[in-house]
Amino acid sequence: MSSTLKARVHKILPYILKPLSWLYGGITEVRNWLFDHDVLKTEEFDVPVVSIGNITVGGTGKTPHVEYVAGMLMSTYRIVVLSRGYKRKTRGFLLANAHSTPETIGDEPLQIYNKLGPKVKVAVCESRKKGIQEIMRQFPDTQMILLDDAFQHRFVKPKVNVLLMDYSRPIYEDHLLPLGRLRESAQQRERADMIVVTKCPSTLAPLDYRLISKHLEVRPFQKLFFSSLSYGNLEPVFPLDSPYNVDLTSLTSRDTVMLVTGIANPRGFVRHFRKYPFRRSVSHFPDHHDFSRTDIERLEEKFRSLKGERKIIITTEKDAVRLAYNPYFPASLKPSIFYIPISVKMIGAGDSGDFISELIKSIDA
Repeated sequence: MSSTLKARVHKILPYILKPLSWLYGGITEVRNWLFDHDVLKTEEFDVPVVSIGNITVGGTGKTPHVEYVAGMLMSTYRIVVLSRGYKRKTRGFLLANAHSTPETIGDEPLQIYNKLGPKVKVAVCESRKKGIQEIMRQFPDTQMILLDDAFQHRFVKPKVNVLLMDYSRPIYEDHLLPLGRLRESAQQRERADMIVVTKCPSTLAPLDYRLISKHLEVRPFQKLFFSSLSYGNLEPVFPLDSPYNVDLTSLTSRDTVMLVTGIANPRGFVRHFRKYPFRRSVSHFPDHHDFSRTDIERLEEKFRSLKGERKIIITTEKDAVRLAYNPYFPASLKPSIFYIPISVKMIGAGDSGDFISELIKSIDA
């Protein structure tokens, strides 16, 4: 396709997608109206349920924020994290254990379990309501359930609804699918008890806080917080096959790093490595990508063609979970692939103490 034709398609595409967005928006508004007027029933549970989700398609940092909340509260509450287990190849209720794989419970639940289990139980079920019922049947002493990505799942009424918004893609400037990335109208943010603006620069000006708060039209009953992502030290994807650790600061302009991502929004991940002098080669894949034999062979071929005194592969934490269980990943590359852990840090107007104390206050109310 010529550049001229691409430009024309890009110009007319919004006019084609806008009616589809109106149709999609109408469907979601009807659905929310049915819940608001009790035509579709919402169930509330005795155990406190905290929902952490968004109204955009991927990329707001749900999993790191679930890990953050669970990690901060697991010494105070007996917690179970419940996810639907996106792209798993099983059905029904399953509890994560040492034998779980991405195919049985999904990549994000397995990532959470690897980090926090067994101090925090992790379960998956396509029906959040049935999942909660099964959790309470098996573990009646549960004191909190964290719902991963459940803002649209209105069949369960959470005690606290936490809404995440990516700083780089504010919902008040976005559009409904398929024109934009909104799953439902930005007005539905009014259902949130707490809003967290995620992936912020570590240094936000006071004016930024005020502008975002103004654009979000934060209600008196809502609490607004801001968070950023912190990157840790490189960890081997295959610990038994990696005889050495790599310090990013030891790599020079003569070295090359191949970045491999299969997440919804890889910009922050790639941006993190720009401050280092080494050469970079980037391979992007769709979110939750299931790496095929062909994908792996192409990555291997690309890696071998790269120039550099030292060459390594760095992938995301979520991709590392899938790649570690990939049957096609060659033994020759296992010593060379690493992932970089990420964690959440509350910044600015509301630090972590404020966020956690507000969350506990809402839970205990």
